[in-house]
Amino acid sequence: MKLNVYEEASRCLLCQDAPCTQACKTGDPARSIRAIRFDNSQLALRWVKDCSDDDLERAEQACIHYNWPLHIKEMLRSIHKDDVDEGLYPALHIDFCGIKCENPFFLASSAVCTNYEMVAHAFDAGWAGVFYKTICLQEIKEVSPRFDAMHNNAKHGDFYGFRNMEQLSENPVEMDFDILRRLKQNHPTKVVVASIMGQTEEEWIRLAKMAEKAGCDAVELNFSCPQMKHRGMGSDVGQDPELVRKFSACVKNSVCIPVIPKMTPNITHIAEPAMACVQVGANAISAINTIKSVTMDVDAEVAGQRTISGYSGRAVRPIALRHILELAQMPEKVELSGIGGIETWRDALEFIQLGCSNVQVCTAVMQYGYRIIDDLILGLQHYMAKHNITHLQALVGEQLPSFLKPSTINRDTIVYPKFDKELCVGCGRCEVSCSDGGHQAITFDKETRQPRLIGAKCVGCHLCRLVCPAGAIGLTKRVPKKK
Repeated sequence: MKLNVYEEASRCLLCQDAPCTQACKTGDPARSIRAIRFDNSQLALRWVKDCSDDDLERAEQACIHYNWPLHIKEMLRSIHKDDVDEGLYPALHIDFCGIKCENPFFLASSAVCTNYEMVAHAFDAGWAGVFYKTICLQEIKEVSPRFDAMHNNAKHGDFYGFRNMEQLSENPVEMDFDILRRLKQNHPTKVVVASIMGQTEEEWIRLAKMAEKAGCDAVELNFSCPQMKHRGMGSDVGQDPELVRKFSACVKNSVCIPVIPKMTPNITHIAEPAMACVQVGANAISAINTIKSVTMDVDAEVAGQRTISGYSGRAVRPIALRHILELAQMPEKVELSGIGGIETWRDALEFIQLGCSNVQVCTAVMQYGYRIIDDLILGLQHYMAKHNITHLQALVGEQLPSFLKPSTINRDTIVYPKFDKELCVGCGRCEVSCSDGGHQAITFDKETRQPRLIGAKCVGCHLCRLVCPAGAIGLTKRVPKKK
């Protein structure tokens, strides 16, 4: 059976100092596999272009996968050569709140940026900026353990959802602002944003002024942390438009650097507090923070106790995009910084196409490390070159016109599914799902193990296409519905 390149790459453990690359004398198969894993399969050959079959077989023999070694040679020999000249790749620079950014990729305020060494390392790797972990004047004590994750079956290490009980920076306030001062001083081309949180107007103003004095490019107002120990902070504030308005106004009136309130998703109408911020002069909006959630793993208990806390990871991306869309559709326009489940360059592109000038990444960095910046940058450059786009700004908000209200969506046409017999493996999953969860529009011949569409019953819902594990169901042309 033909190897599924993406399934095989997803098995890679993304090893540190990968043994497969050590064993390969003429290339870097680990880097090629990582490119496939992060949606850059067309670029994967550049790291193994001089490798012989013997080189790749040695790499495969050195693979330390806990089950069975990856089929490295077969996987990489299945990749087609890139169809875009690397010399056409554009720069990814973009302005955000009047600040020049070398690319749109920032670290989100979180555990991925809690000290000087971490952020400096990320900057050296290629990240354009940081929203530093939120600084407050209260004493912060964290719990242990503080993380939990949702995996596919028993597949450890590769989680689709991530729950955390972290609060804010545990460092002394003066230490954090000294870190920010040194980061900006030693990395002048990078963008340094201080994330702050206060309980009173005086605290918000004091922290904002300290950020400005430290040389920060902007200040983010954290109105959104879902698991604060102290009352009147985080998402407690973010759900109240009047409190958000008051604190945004006092900060905006006290500093000259851009002010960026960060919105909570734990609210019915995210545009209400966001509009309150914009009306008092906020320069941009960050969204979203984590979503309040509960997981039940006993290993994640804290001394036998549990609590509600924040959920992130690729599982939340559609929810984050919904909030970004609502912010982008506000009557008063404002720049947006997108957060929520961004793992690949394509994920980032979705946020940009809905109106974000930059994106912030947290959970993917915690899972895979700062190194993912390589594939974020290369993938977006490759996409732009392939579509003859020379400036990233041209992509900002380009998909907004395609989003309409439900009442105006076309309901007079239909797209039928199309079955590819060459790709079909005869599992019958399409018939099972259509029969039990759809419109009974597929029959399955048990002799030939082939499905057949009953056109008179099909409503074009495409459940069959979504459950097909072989990718054997595609789309036909859109046609008028029969009367």
